[in-house]
Amino acid sequence: MVTNDTPLQSKTLQWFTAIACSLCAGILWRLFPHPALIVVLGILPLAVFYTLNRPFLMVLLFVIFSFFRIHEVFPQIYNLKIPLLLSLASLVALSWQVIITKQIKFFWCKEFTLLTCFMVLIVIGIIFASNRPIAIEYFKGIYWKIILMTFAIAILVRSPQQLSFTLKAITIAGVLVGIVAIQNKLGGIGLVEGTRVTIGREFGSMLGDPNDLALVLMFPISFAVGLLVTHQLPWHQRMIGVISIPILFWAVMATQSRGGLLGMIAVFGIYGLQRIKSKTLLLSIAFIAGSILFIMAGISDRSSGGAAEAGIDESAMGRLYAWEAAVKMALAHPLTGVGLDNFYANYFYYSPHWDGLNHAVHSTWFGVLAETGVLGFIIFISLIIVLIRNAHKTLKAVKAVQNEIDPAIYTCAQAVFAGLIGTIVSGTFLTQGFNWPIYILAALVIAVSKISEQALNELTH
Repeated sequence: MVTNDTPLQSKTLQWFTAIACSLCAGILWRLFPHPALIVVLGILPLAVFYTLNRPFLMVLLFVIFSFFRIHEVFPQIYNLKIPLLLSLASLVALSWQVIITKQIKFFWCKEFTLLTCFMVLIVIGIIFASNRPIAIEYFKGIYWKIILMTFAIAILVRSPQQLSFTLKAITIAGVLVGIVAIQNKLGGIGLVEGTRVTIGREFGSMLGDPNDLALVLMFPISFAVGLLVTHQLPWHQRMIGVISIPILFWAVMATQSRGGLLGMIAVFGIYGLQRIKSKTLLLSIAFIAGSILFIMAGISDRSSGGAAEAGIDESAMGRLYAWEAAVKMALAHPLTGVGLDNFYANYFYYSPHWDGLNHAVHSTWFGVLAETGVLGFIIFISLIIVLIRNAHKTLKAVKAVQNEIDPAIYTCAQAVFAGLIGTIVSGTFLTQGFNWPIYILAALVIAVSKISEQALNELTH
């Protein structure tokens, strides 16, 4: 580079630059007495730039922390407010990509229509809820995030590489929860009824309920099995499945949740259905395996719902009473239900059996029926049917060309279908109509369908 500066001018410029830098450093030191704050200030622009250009990663991390409650599983990081920071990062990054750069393309589908109708009905139901503050609090605290992230995941997951990353991230997050659950079981920490494992029960974590913990643990099992049985994947990815399945399997059994065990059997059954031609043989294996699992899990040792209770056990009778109350709530409020998260508060007024305590509904279907009414129940069931058809259609199409497309697509097609069926089966005993699993699966069903459709089009052209 040619320059006309004399040595004197060059030296003067160096002195001027040095003095200016010293003054800036002095000002920063005065404003930020701790050196670490200056480092943070320097890194901040890079962090903002990275966040704005990684909306998929921000949304996925937010979903993992919110669903798996990682900050509650590891209470050492609880005070860092990571879910809050990730939610803000997700919203900012998504808005940036949609409004400013316009790099994200929106699309619409039947699932989005049904989801929107269901959400609108829930909002209307909040207005007419029997206990409006409870409904508003649940919507503000949890449900609006679920709906927003459902749309975000479905739109942001656009490539096989992102599918593969999602698959592994969800599996690994599940393993982390499973390891802590096993540690609690072995250490006798936070056990319900003396035998059923929980996490974070002492500070009111959602995972403090063994049924909810079983649901969280069951969800990644379908992804782990998909990693294991898809032979087109690299060996190191299949090893994730090999390591994950025993941990998740053991942890679900430690919850002694009947709904969780049934869901896990359904997941394995769907994978078996793809590989075992004889339906009789498959049903026989499922029955024998289910019986062994219930014995291994120690269901008969439970204080409630165990072998010590004659006839229909207390746990089963409690569910029957709750389901009857749910039907009465729906009949009393057929268009709006009693309102979001209002079943528990209304149990006393509609239950045929009062034992001095309100009870949870312990059923996805009856929970939706009670809290959104007959109309909401119809829309919700329609959404489930559409999701099943879409997932099955995608799996069938991808299976026919599994050796010609990216293996991540085939793995995810199997995993989301098996996970959806497992979640639906476990939904008979677990309350998940307004929780993360069904909505995450809905988003992934849509994403896998779009990505597989694009891959199949590329094969035919």
